[in-house]
Amino acid sequence: MIDRRSFGKALGVGAGAAAVGLAGAGSAAGVVAVPATTPASGPAAHTGPHTTFPRIKQIKAGVLDVGYAELGPAHGPVVICLHGWPYDIHSYVDVAPLLAERGYRVIVPYLRGHGTTRFLSDRTFRNAQQSAIAMDVIALMDALKIHRAVLAGFDWGSRTADIVAALRPERCKALVSVSGYLVTDREANLKPLAPKAELAWWYQYYFATERGRLAMEDKTLRHDLTRLVWDTVSPTWDFDDATFERTAAAFDNPDYAAVVVHNYRWRLGLAEGERRYDGLEKLLAARPTIGVPTVTLDAERDPFTAPGGGTSYRDRFTGPYEHRTLAGIGHNVPQEAPAAFAQAVVDADRL
Repeated sequence: MIDRRSFGKALGVGAGAAAVGLAGAGSAAGVVAVPATTPASGPAAHTGPHTTFPRIKQIKAGVLDVGYAELGPAHGPVVICLHGWPYDIHSYVDVAPLLAERGYRVIVPYLRGHGTTRFLSDRTFRNAQQSAIAMDVIALMDALKIHRAVLAGFDWGSRTADIVAALRPERCKALVSVSGYLVTDREANLKPLAPKAELAWWYQYYFATERGRLAMEDKTLRHDLTRLVWDTVSPTWDFDDATFERTAAAFDNPDYAAVVVHNYRWRLGLAEGERRYDGLEKLLAARPTIGVPTVTLDAERDPFTAPGGGTSYRDRFTGPYEHRTLAGIGHNVPQEAPAAFAQAVVDADRL
Protein backbone atom coordinates (compact mmCIF):
# COMPACT_ATOMS: atom_id res chain seq x y z
CA MET A 1 0.00 0.00 0.00
CA ILE A 2 1.04 3.65 -0.20
CA ASP A 3 3.45 5.49 2.08
CA ARG A 4 1.93 6.19 5.49
CA ARG A 5 3.01 9.85 5.52
CA SER A 6 0.99 10.44 2.38
CA PHE A 7 -1.96 8.81 4.11
CA GLY A 8 -1.54 11.21 7.01
CA LYS A 9 -2.98 13.87 4.73
CA ALA A 10 -5.74 11.65 3.39
CA LEU A 11 -8.59 12.73 5.63
CA GLY A 12 -10.77 14.13 2.86
CA VAL A 13 -11.32 13.74 -0.89
CA GLY A 14 -12.87 15.77 -3.68
CA ALA A 15 -15.31 14.95 -6.45
CA GLY A 16 -16.07 16.30 -9.90
CA ALA A 17 -18.13 15.72 -12.96
CA ALA A 18 -16.21 15.73 -16.25
CA ALA A 19 -15.12 12.75 -18.33
CA VAL A 20 -12.39 11.44 -20.60
CA GLY A 21 -12.15 8.08 -22.37
CA LEU A 22 -9.51 6.05 -24.17
CA ALA A 23 -11.77 5.65 -27.16
CA GLY A 24 -11.42 9.33 -28.04
CA ALA A 25 -7.66 9.40 -27.83
CA GLY A 26 -6.95 7.79 -31.17
CA SER A 27 -7.87 10.86 -33.17
CA ALA A 28 -6.07 13.35 -30.95
CA ALA A 29 -3.17 15.16 -32.57
CA GLY A 30 -1.53 15.99 -29.26
CA VAL A 31 -2.20 15.95 -25.56
CA VAL A 32 -5.84 15.49 -24.66
CA ALA A 33 -6.99 18.33 -22.40
CA VAL A 34 -8.95 16.94 -19.47
CA PRO A 35 -10.48 18.37 -16.32
CA ALA A 36 -8.83 17.72 -12.97
CA THR A 37 -11.56 15.32 -11.90
CA THR A 38 -12.66 12.46 -14.14
CA PRO A 39 -15.70 10.35 -13.27
CA ALA A 40 -14.79 6.73 -13.85
CA SER A 41 -17.67 5.13 -12.01
CA GLY A 42 -20.31 2.91 -13.57
CA PRO A 43 -20.21 -0.58 -15.07
CA ALA A 44 -17.46 0.18 -17.61
CA ALA A 45 -15.16 1.30 -14.84
CA HIS A 46 -15.73 -1.72 -12.62
CA THR A 47 -15.73 -4.63 -15.03
CA GLY A 48 -13.69 -5.74 -18.01
CA PRO A 49 -13.81 -8.46 -20.65
CA HIS A 50 -10.51 -10.14 -19.79
CA THR A 51 -9.82 -12.59 -16.99
CA THR A 52 -6.28 -13.72 -17.73
CA PHE A 53 -3.16 -13.15 -19.82
CA PRO A 54 -2.38 -15.45 -22.77
CA ARG A 55 0.78 -16.83 -21.12
CA ILE A 56 3.47 -15.98 -18.61
CA LYS A 57 7.09 -15.66 -19.71
CA GLN A 58 10.21 -16.01 -17.53
CA ILE A 59 13.57 -14.24 -17.76
CA LYS A 60 16.61 -14.07 -15.48
CA ALA A 61 17.15 -10.47 -14.40
CA GLY A 62 19.45 -9.41 -11.58
CA VAL A 63 18.81 -11.58 -8.51
CA LEU A 64 15.49 -12.83 -9.88
CA ASP A 65 13.89 -15.13 -12.39
CA VAL A 66 11.06 -12.76 -13.30
CA GLY A 67 7.64 -13.92 -14.42
CA TYR A 68 5.86 -11.44 -16.67
CA ALA A 69 3.03 -11.06 -19.13
CA GLU A 70 3.65 -9.41 -22.49
CA LEU A 71 1.12 -8.09 -24.99
CA GLY A 72 1.40 -6.01 -28.13
CA PRO A 73 3.88 -5.72 -31.00
CA ALA A 74 7.45 -6.76 -30.21
CA HIS A 75 8.87 -3.53 -31.63
CA GLY A 76 6.27 -1.13 -30.28
CA PRO A 77 7.02 1.57 -27.71
CA VAL A 78 7.30 -0.10 -24.31
CA VAL A 79 5.04 0.36 -21.30
CA ILE A 80 5.93 -1.41 -18.05
CA CYS A 81 2.95 -1.76 -15.69
CA LEU A 82 3.75 -2.35 -12.01
CA HIS A 83 1.30 -3.77 -9.48
CA GLY A 84 0.97 -3.13 -5.76
CA TRP A 85 0.04 -4.99 -2.59
CA PRO A 86 -2.05 -7.09 -2.12
CA TYR A 87 -2.40 -7.39 -5.88
CA ASP A 88 -0.63 -8.93 -8.86
CA ILE A 89 -0.39 -8.64 -12.63
CA HIS A 90 -4.15 -9.13 -13.00
CA SER A 91 -4.59 -5.50 -11.99
CA TYR A 92 -3.62 -4.83 -15.62
CA VAL A 93 -5.58 -7.62 -17.28
CA ASP A 94 -7.80 -5.06 -19.06
CA VAL A 95 -5.30 -2.18 -19.30
CA ALA A 96 -2.72 -4.24 -21.20
CA PRO A 97 -4.99 -5.17 -24.14
CA LEU A 98 -6.16 -1.56 -24.47
CA LEU A 99 -2.56 -0.38 -24.77
CA ALA A 100 -1.56 -3.26 -27.04
CA GLU A 101 -4.35 -2.24 -29.42
CA ARG A 102 -2.73 1.20 -29.58
CA GLY A 103 0.57 -0.35 -30.68
CA TYR A 104 2.37 -0.51 -27.33
CA ARG A 105 4.50 -3.42 -26.20
CA VAL A 106 3.15 -3.94 -22.69
CA ILE A 107 5.25 -5.69 -20.03
CA VAL A 108 3.55 -6.61 -16.73
CA PRO A 109 5.96 -8.28 -14.28
CA TYR A 110 5.28 -10.04 -11.02
CA LEU A 111 7.20 -8.14 -8.34
CA ARG A 112 9.65 -10.08 -6.18
CA GLY A 113 7.83 -12.52 -3.93
CA HIS A 114 4.77 -12.69 -6.20
CA GLY A 115 3.47 -15.18 -8.72
CA THR A 116 6.10 -16.99 -10.77
CA THR A 117 8.95 -14.58 -9.91
CA ARG A 118 11.64 -16.38 -7.93
CA PHE A 119 14.97 -15.52 -6.34
CA LEU A 120 17.82 -17.21 -8.17
CA SER A 121 19.62 -18.08 -4.93
CA ASP A 122 18.37 -19.38 -1.60
CA ARG A 123 21.05 -17.23 0.01
CA THR A 124 19.70 -13.91 -1.28
CA PHE A 125 18.16 -11.75 1.43
CA ARG A 126 14.39 -11.49 0.88
CA ASN A 127 14.64 -7.74 0.87
CA ALA A 128 11.71 -5.54 -0.09
CA GLN A 129 13.08 -2.07 0.59
CA GLN A 130 12.03 0.47 -2.02
CA SER A 131 15.34 0.81 -3.87
CA ALA A 132 15.76 -2.96 -4.24
CA ILE A 133 12.40 -3.30 -5.98
CA ALA A 134 13.19 -0.33 -8.22
CA MET A 135 16.49 -1.91 -9.24
CA ASP A 136 14.57 -5.08 -10.11
CA VAL A 137 12.80 -3.05 -12.80
CA ILE A 138 16.09 -1.75 -14.18
CA ALA A 139 17.46 -5.30 -14.23
CA LEU A 140 14.35 -6.51 -16.06
CA MET A 141 14.70 -3.75 -18.65
CA ASP A 142 18.35 -4.69 -19.15
CA ALA A 143 17.50 -8.37 -19.54
CA LEU A 144 14.81 -7.55 -22.11
CA LYS A 145 17.14 -5.05 -23.84
CA ILE A 146 14.70 -2.21 -23.23
CA HIS A 147 16.50 1.11 -22.94
CA ARG A 148 13.49 3.37 -22.22
CA ALA A 149 9.90 2.72 -21.29
CA VAL A 150 6.81 4.44 -20.03
CA LEU A 151 6.45 3.32 -16.41
CA ALA A 152 2.96 3.09 -14.90
CA GLY A 153 1.98 1.85 -11.46
CA PHE A 154 -0.09 2.04 -8.32
CA ASP A 155 0.76 1.33 -4.68
CA TRP A 156 4.16 -0.45 -4.56
CA GLY A 157 4.18 0.01 -8.33
CA SER A 158 3.83 3.80 -8.08
CA ARG A 159 6.66 4.00 -5.61
CA THR A 160 8.85 1.80 -7.79
CA ALA A 161 8.10 3.79 -10.94
CA ASP A 162 8.67 7.07 -9.10
CA ILE A 163 12.10 5.92 -7.96
CA VAL A 164 13.21 4.83 -11.42
CA ALA A 165 11.95 8.13 -12.87
CA ALA A 166 13.77 10.13 -10.19
CA LEU A 167 17.09 8.26 -10.09
CA ARG A 168 17.30 6.83 -13.63
CA PRO A 169 15.37 9.34 -15.78
CA GLU A 170 17.21 8.20 -18.90
CA ARG A 171 15.34 4.87 -18.57
CA CYS A 172 11.89 6.41 -18.09
CA LYS A 173 10.21 8.00 -21.12
CA ALA A 174 7.13 9.03 -19.16
CA LEU A 175 5.38 8.20 -15.90
CA VAL A 176 1.87 7.40 -14.67
CA SER A 177 1.75 7.38 -10.88
CA VAL A 178 -1.38 6.66 -8.87
CA SER A 179 -1.34 8.65 -5.61
CA GLY A 180 1.47 10.83 -6.92
CA TYR A 181 4.87 10.93 -5.23
CA LEU A 182 5.24 7.87 -3.03
CA VAL A 183 8.95 7.71 -2.29
CA THR A 184 9.19 6.48 1.31
CA ASP A 185 10.59 8.87 3.90
CA ARG A 186 11.70 6.57 6.72
CA GLU A 187 12.55 9.44 9.05
CA ALA A 188 9.09 10.94 8.66
CA ASN A 189 7.59 7.48 9.21
CA LEU A 190 8.93 7.50 12.76
CA LYS A 191 6.44 10.23 13.67
CA PRO A 192 2.88 9.28 14.67
CA LEU A 193 -0.12 10.24 12.61
CA ALA A 194 -3.58 11.24 13.76
CA PRO A 195 -5.39 8.24 15.28
CA LYS A 196 -7.91 8.10 12.44
CA ALA A 197 -5.08 7.90 9.93
CA GLU A 198 -3.23 5.23 11.90
CA LEU A 199 -6.35 3.07 12.02
CA ALA A 200 -6.29 2.27 8.31
CA TRP A 201 -2.70 1.03 8.62
CA TRP A 202 -3.67 -1.81 10.96
CA TYR A 203 -2.02 -4.45 8.78
CA GLN A 204 1.28 -2.56 8.78
CA TYR A 205 1.44 -2.77 12.57
CA TYR A 206 0.18 -6.35 12.47
CA PHE A 207 3.11 -7.26 10.21
CA ALA A 208 5.46 -5.69 12.73
CA THR A 209 4.54 -8.47 15.16
CA GLU A 210 5.32 -12.17 15.19
CA ARG A 211 1.58 -12.87 15.00
CA GLY A 212 1.38 -10.89 11.78
CA ARG A 213 4.31 -12.72 10.25
CA LEU A 214 2.77 -16.08 11.12
CA ALA A 215 -0.56 -14.98 9.67
CA MET A 216 1.10 -14.14 6.37
CA GLU A 217 2.68 -17.59 6.29
CA ASP A 218 -0.68 -19.27 6.93
CA LYS A 219 -2.52 -19.67 3.61
CA THR A 220 -6.01 -19.32 5.05
CA LEU A 221 -5.24 -16.31 7.22
CA ARG A 222 -3.26 -14.67 4.40
CA HIS A 223 -6.18 -15.21 2.04
CA ASP A 224 -8.71 -13.68 4.41
CA LEU A 225 -6.45 -10.77 5.36
CA THR A 226 -5.77 -9.74 1.78
CA ARG A 227 -9.44 -10.11 0.86
CA LEU A 228 -10.33 -7.81 3.75
CA VAL A 229 -7.89 -5.20 2.42
CA TRP A 230 -9.47 -5.44 -1.05
CA ASP A 231 -12.94 -4.92 0.41
CA THR A 232 -11.98 -1.92 2.53
CA VAL A 233 -9.77 0.06 0.14
CA SER A 234 -12.02 -0.40 -2.92
CA PRO A 235 -15.48 0.16 -1.41
CA THR A 236 -17.23 0.78 -4.73
CA TRP A 237 -15.61 -2.00 -6.78
CA ASP A 238 -18.12 -4.78 -7.42
CA PHE A 239 -15.61 -7.61 -8.04
CA ASP A 240 -16.54 -11.28 -7.75
CA ASP A 241 -14.81 -14.10 -5.88
CA ALA A 242 -13.16 -15.41 -9.03
CA THR A 243 -11.47 -12.06 -9.65
CA PHE A 244 -9.91 -12.10 -6.20
CA GLU A 245 -8.91 -15.76 -6.40
CA ARG A 246 -7.01 -15.22 -9.66
CA THR A 247 -4.84 -12.68 -7.88
CA ALA A 248 -4.65 -14.57 -4.58
CA ALA A 249 -2.93 -17.44 -6.39
CA ALA A 250 0.09 -15.13 -6.76
CA PHE A 251 0.39 -14.95 -2.97
CA ASP A 252 1.35 -18.63 -2.79
CA ASN A 253 4.88 -17.72 -3.86
CA PRO A 254 7.27 -19.25 -1.28
CA ASP A 255 8.84 -15.84 -0.57
CA TYR A 256 5.62 -13.86 -0.40
CA ALA A 257 5.35 -13.62 3.39
CA ALA A 258 9.00 -12.71 3.86
CA VAL A 259 8.91 -10.02 1.17
CA VAL A 260 5.67 -8.40 2.35
CA VAL A 261 6.62 -8.41 6.02
CA HIS A 262 10.06 -6.98 5.30
CA ASN A 263 8.61 -4.21 3.14
CA TYR A 264 6.37 -2.87 5.89
CA ARG A 265 8.87 -3.41 8.70
CA TRP A 266 11.59 -1.65 6.70
CA ARG A 267 9.35 1.37 6.12
CA LEU A 268 8.87 1.78 9.88
CA GLY A 269 12.58 1.36 10.65
CA LEU A 270 11.95 -2.04 12.23
CA ALA A 271 14.05 -4.00 9.72
CA GLU A 272 17.34 -3.28 8.03
CA GLY A 273 17.91 -3.18 4.31
CA GLU A 274 21.10 -4.08 2.46
CA ARG A 275 24.25 -1.98 2.50
CA ARG A 276 24.55 -2.11 -1.28
CA TYR A 277 21.43 0.06 -1.53
CA ASP A 278 22.58 2.66 1.00
CA GLY A 279 23.69 5.11 -1.68
CA LEU A 280 20.34 4.95 -3.43
CA GLU A 281 18.42 5.32 -0.17
CA LYS A 282 20.50 8.38 0.71
CA LEU A 283 19.48 9.97 -2.57
CA LEU A 284 15.84 9.06 -1.98
CA ALA A 285 15.90 10.51 1.54
CA ALA A 286 16.45 13.91 -0.09
CA ARG A 287 13.08 13.54 -1.89
CA PRO A 288 14.43 14.01 -5.42
CA THR A 289 12.20 15.67 -7.96
CA ILE A 290 10.92 13.91 -11.07
CA GLY A 291 11.43 15.66 -14.38
CA VAL A 292 10.01 13.16 -16.87
CA PRO A 293 6.54 13.77 -18.37
CA THR A 294 4.04 12.63 -15.76
CA VAL A 295 0.33 12.06 -15.25
CA THR A 296 -0.69 11.53 -11.63
CA LEU A 297 -3.98 9.90 -10.70
CA ASP A 298 -5.93 10.11 -7.46
CA ALA A 299 -8.77 7.69 -6.71
CA GLU A 300 -11.63 9.48 -5.02
CA ARG A 301 -12.82 6.48 -2.97
CA ASP A 302 -9.37 5.23 -1.99
CA PRO A 303 -8.95 5.87 1.77
CA PHE A 304 -5.30 6.69 1.14
CA THR A 305 -5.92 9.49 -1.34
CA ALA A 306 -4.69 12.81 0.01
CA PRO A 307 -6.99 15.83 -0.23
CA GLY A 308 -6.17 18.80 -2.38
CA GLY A 309 -6.18 17.36 -5.87
CA GLY A 310 -2.52 16.45 -5.90
CA THR A 311 -1.29 19.69 -4.34
CA SER A 312 0.54 17.86 -1.55
CA TYR A 313 3.05 16.41 -4.02
CA ARG A 314 2.87 18.79 -6.99
CA ASP A 315 6.29 20.31 -6.26
CA ARG A 316 7.98 16.91 -6.71
CA PHE A 317 7.16 16.88 -10.44
CA THR A 318 9.12 19.45 -12.44
CA GLY A 319 8.50 18.32 -16.03
CA PRO A 320 5.39 18.29 -18.23
CA TYR A 321 2.56 17.31 -15.92
CA GLU A 322 -1.16 16.58 -15.63
CA HIS A 323 -3.21 15.49 -12.61
CA ARG A 324 -6.56 13.71 -12.59
CA THR A 325 -8.92 12.53 -9.88
CA LEU A 326 -11.07 9.50 -10.73
CA ALA A 327 -14.51 9.84 -9.19
CA GLY A 328 -16.04 6.73 -7.65
CA ILE A 329 -12.85 4.66 -7.87
CA GLY A 330 -10.93 2.92 -5.09
CA HIS A 331 -7.35 1.83 -4.56
CA ASN A 332 -6.88 -0.71 -7.38
CA VAL A 333 -7.14 1.95 -10.07
CA PRO A 334 -6.02 0.02 -13.18
CA GLN A 335 -8.44 -2.84 -12.56
CA GLU A 336 -11.31 -0.66 -11.39
CA ALA A 337 -10.91 1.95 -14.15
CA PRO A 338 -8.84 0.35 -16.94
CA ALA A 339 -9.85 2.80 -19.68
CA ALA A 340 -8.96 5.83 -17.57
CA PHE A 341 -5.63 4.28 -16.59
CA ALA A 342 -4.77 3.37 -20.18
CA GLN A 343 -5.74 6.89 -21.29
CA ALA A 344 -3.32 8.30 -18.74
CA VAL A 345 -0.51 6.20 -20.21
CA VAL A 346 -1.25 7.40 -23.73
CA ASP A 347 -1.42 11.01 -22.59
CA ALA A 348 1.74 10.84 -20.48
CA ASP A 349 3.58 9.48 -23.50
CA ARG A 350 2.45 12.53 -25.49
CA LEU A 351 3.30 15.21 -22.93
